[in-house]
Amino acid sequence: MVEKKKLLFIMNPISGTVRKAGVPKVIDDNLDKESFEFDIEKTNYAGHAYELATRAKECGFDAVVAVGGDGTVNEVARAIVHSDTALGIIPCGSGNGLARHLMIPMDIAKAVKVINAYTVHDLDYGVINNIPFFCTCGMGFDAFISMKFAESGRRGPVTYLENILREGLKYKPETYEIKDENGISLYRAFLISCANASQYGNNAYIAPQASMSDGLLDVIIMEPFDMLEAPQISIDMFNKTLDKNSKIKTFKTKHIHIHREKPGFIHYDGEPVMTDCDVDISVESKGIKIVINPFADKAKRMPNAMQNAFSVFFNDIVNARTDKKLMLSFNNVKDRLANF
Repeated sequence: MVEKKKLLFIMNPISGTVRKAGVPKVIDDNLDKESFEFDIEKTNYAGHAYELATRAKECGFDAVVAVGGDGTVNEVARAIVHSDTALGIIPCGSGNGLARHLMIPMDIAKAVKVINAYTVHDLDYGVINNIPFFCTCGMGFDAFISMKFAESGRRGPVTYLENILREGLKYKPETYEIKDENGISLYRAFLISCANASQYGNNAYIAPQASMSDGLLDVIIMEPFDMLEAPQISIDMFNKTLDKNSKIKTFKTKHIHIHREKPGFIHYDGEPVMTDCDVDISVESKGIKIVINPFADKAKRMPNAMQNAFSVFFNDIVNARTDKKLMLSFNNVKDRLANF
């Protein structure tokens, strides 16, 4: 008789926007009891998931399943890196960035069936200023919005969008010095994001080419843009074509060091924290075991032909408008010089 695997489900009762009173029953109804024995623990305060996951690892649990959003996933995952205990995810948050990248179903019963299949891969994770992250980290506007989102006391994509629309036009880009294996470069940027996985959450793809198994981070530098260009950036992000936008510079690396003009916020998996002027970011290759979805169609992470065509078409329109603005400005200057 095959020995049953031991699972601990750690549930954050306040993550996301959906009530979780019925989640334990869904888990109990759908988990394969012949293959697994399990416990369910609820978190009571920030950091509690980390404590529970650490204890489970020390007690030899085969996997700890985070039942919550990216914050809960981060706490659980931080506790079990470089161990034989695997991370499972039942997505119940407001963004669910890592779960969506891994193509874990948003339906709880279907997500439990992914746990039943129990396919475990060794995958990468990132570290920013000694803090592990598993989806994305960054600075600039997205860290600023993470801070505003945390202050708002409300969750969900609507709150996130409200903050973006209200604060976006007021935010001032900063100058960053980036050092990697190729040398030092200066960028004036709206944001800099480092992605281990492809999206922030809610299917907003900041790094559509990102892989959790290539031993590299995707660095995304968003240059300053104007009101004409902002809608196309938003479209490209949800269209999985942001890397094709003219305002985006992207490259892959194992390690970067970023120096900025003044202290400010960074974020790791959407959690904001204040740091000084220097930010160090690196990847830990194959540093965590994760229960993946063996039924997922990975091709769906990438844009299809229609999405690519849509992106090219609208980027051409935006670029044509920008070129027209530049030509009008040039002609205006030329006319003024002629009349001088």
